[in-house]
Amino acid sequence: MGALSSRMPWNRGGRAPEEPGAPEGEEEAEEVAVAAIEEEEESEEARPSTSQGGHKRKTGPGGQLTKAPRGKRAKDSLGSVYEALFLRGEGSDVQIRALGQEWNLHKVNLCQSGYFASMFSGAWRETTMTTVELQMPDENIDCEALHEALGSLYRDSVLIPPGRVVPMLAAASMLQLDTLIQQCREIMKDTVNDQTVCSYYYSAESYGLQNIRAMCLQWLLDNLMTQHSEELLREVSPDLMKEVIASSELFVMEVEMDVYTTLKKWMFLQLQPTWRGPHRDLLPDADSWFAGSRQESEGTPFLETEQGRAFVPVFQQLRLAYIICDLPSARVIDQDALIPATWLTPVYKEQWLALLRAEQTRELGPTDVYVSDLQRTSMRCGGRLFRDEECSWRWAGFNFGWDLVVCYANRRIIFKRSALNKSCGLGVSLLWQRKVAFRLRLASLDRAGRAILRRETEYQVLSLGKDEELEVVNLENEDVVFPIYVTCNFLYLPREGHFPE
Repeated sequence: MGALSSRMPWNRGGRAPEEPGAPEGEEEAEEVAVAAIEEEEESEEARPSTSQGGHKRKTGPGGQLTKAPRGKRAKDSLGSVYEALFLRGEGSDVQIRALGQEWNLHKVNLCQSGYFASMFSGAWRETTMTTVELQMPDENIDCEALHEALGSLYRDSVLIPPGRVVPMLAAASMLQLDTLIQQCREIMKDTVNDQTVCSYYYSAESYGLQNIRAMCLQWLLDNLMTQHSEELLREVSPDLMKEVIASSELFVMEVEMDVYTTLKKWMFLQLQPTWRGPHRDLLPDADSWFAGSRQESEGTPFLETEQGRAFVPVFQQLRLAYIICDLPSARVIDQDALIPATWLTPVYKEQWLALLRAEQTRELGPTDVYVSDLQRTSMRCGGRLFRDEECSWRWAGFNFGWDLVVCYANRRIIFKRSALNKSCGLGVSLLWQRKVAFRLRLASLDRAGRAILRRETEYQVLSLGKDEELEVVNLENEDVVFPIYVTCNFLYLPREGHFPE
């Protein structure tokens, strides 16, 4: 079945079988209502017409009275059901009050909803009441959404624009309308983008749509650093940002320092949500604002101030070891004074000892892949292939003597260990062989940020001699759309205590 349009009506007649215990009054309600309307029409037909009293009825070619086909009459009758029973409330046996509005409805229709089926059965006091006052504990439910959700019990289809899907999902969830929830799920799946992803994520989390939650999280992992959207950064909550930044699945463009820069912009927009300006002014304005805050707090690191404490769990997800190994990045961290020195001191110590291990032992690198290490402590870096032409790049930083070059040519991605700069001292390791644990992922994204191509390698150990190269990914037979985003996880040295025997 193809993807549903965002405004495609959902046919209740084609719904999946209901779960055990679900109400079975839907067909009964429709049959009763249609029968009532047909009976009224037939009684109209049976009345004798007079030349003075009314309009003549149409006759067929042989003079016989014509009658609409039953299928068409049923469809027209269902429309009449909605207008007569729901909009006009004819024959109502219960009044529903909520959000300052009143609906004159029918218990036989309402019992298609699990919420009302429970209310009107058993020993509940509402069973015999003719007026029911509904409390709205969910602020996402508004009058329009509740009206449409109640109306869905009287007709076959409901049109839901993407901008209304969250209130409709809230109303459908409260009333336990499985078909309407499924329709909301399909619309969310087809319309996730930078303007909807956060609201969809929060709603999916609230109403138990785990597949939509996972899809939105994956969208953020793919797009947080590939798109430059201030509105998106404003809408990402600290809890959600923490989950994204902690993930090894994050598509990091360039290096870990760029993750820090993204967080600095995000924190500024969380604190100054009314900021507006060109994208190029965002980082300078953020730097200026934090510099002013540092002066007011007499040099206290921002994350130790009252305003900054809320952002501590997010910044703790940064992999600082891969920021301080680059001199310009280390200087920016020091000048910004966002991060307390107590965070940085042990990282500097750990990296210095790791450097000594790389230079003064003959350790070649990891021999076994510890997935937990790669997920929590690996270096995250990436790049963008704008078009199908040869290119190569390397990432800044010491990287423990590895000068690893990434090459793209003839739709192949190749890793090459360069040892040409032999006079560079600590810059390049001259061991005849080095090993690195890695994983490479790539994706092509459409205009809405959804992946149209995704490839990834397994976690593995790469062993390269000097100036040796290895093909990592081959896209020769793939239908590739550029740009392609490439991101890698590298672990150059195993953590202390994780040495093979």
